[in-house]
Order: sequence, then C-alpha cells, then structure tokens
Amino acid sequence: MYYTTDYSSPLGVIRLAADDRALVGLWLEGQKYFGGTIKEKMAEDHSRSIFKNAEDWLDRYFAGKKPAVSELPIAPIGGKFRQGVWEILCQIPYGQVVTYGDIARKMAEKMGRSSMSSQAVGGAVGHNPISIIIPCHRVVGANGSLTGYAGGIDTKSALLTLEGVNMERFFVPKKGTAL
Repeated sequence: MYYTTDYSSPLGVIRLAADDRALVGLWLEGQKYFGGTIKEKMAEDHSRSIFKNAEDWLDRYFAGKKPAVSELPIAPIGGKFRQGVWEILCQIPYGQVVTYGDIARKMAEKMGRSSMSSQAVGGAVGHNPISIIIPCHRVVGANGSLTGYAGGIDTKSALLTLEGVNMERFFVPKKGTAL
C-alpha cells in the first residue's frame, strides 16, 4: 500500500508518497511524470512519521540549511540502470552541479563499460521519482544549459539559486524536452 500527503513549499504544492518504510515519491504539482512510478492506488494519510520527517527535511532545505539525503529512508521505484543513476545523484554535494556526461562516465565505470550514453543518463535523471531530495536539479548540460528538469527550468533555477550556485554561467536553452 502507498500513502500520500501534500506539502506546501515556496515553489508550490509538493506531493509526497511513501510505503510502510520509506519515501517513494516527491513530485511538484504539474511536473512531468507526476506519480509515474506508482501504479497502485494511493491513500491519503498525513499522520505517517515518514511524512513528518520528509516535511522537516524540506522545511530545513527551503530555509537554506543543507540536509543530507541520508537523513531520510528513501526507496525510489525503478530498474537497475535508473537506480544506479539515482545513487550517483545522491552523491552530488549541496550547491554544486555536475553534467550528464559526468554521470555517464561514472555509470560506465560502475557497469564496466568504456562509455555510456549521456542521453540514457538524461532519461534516468528525468524520471527521478523523488525530486529535490534526490537532487536531479544539480545536473546541467556540458555547455551550461539548464535543461532536463521535469519540474521545469524556472524551478530548477530557483533550487540552484537557493543552494547558492552562481547562475551567471548557465543559460536556458531555446529548445528542449523539459522547458
């Protein structure tokens, strides 16, 4: 069984989802792939302790603190490749960015390959079911492009700005899949 609750953030309403032991979803209202990893019916239950812990984490994050991913039990739903990419995302330090190519190189090494497609990595990053906590917003294009955030470029920019990232070197692409 999966449970949900809503959290009011400075960026709008966030939907949280959990099972009996861990957070399995965090989606901004209207984001691409909203709730996409959970096929079963979800019941609203605001009283679950995992939600109280996640809300505390989010309160601290939006207050400019630096809560660690490891503070929360998370269990994103996805295949082995996506899980591997999401594990790498969890290692990106607060206030820093990496490129899709950086993650592709790490995944290639992890899988014993000489190379890995940045596009395949981009697909896994884009389908991250626990946005913000698994910090997919910290991934940018090699050319400085702020592309590839299912919650939208404005949200990605706001999150990076909150974390103190110098935004002068980044730009919004004219075309893209996550604009």
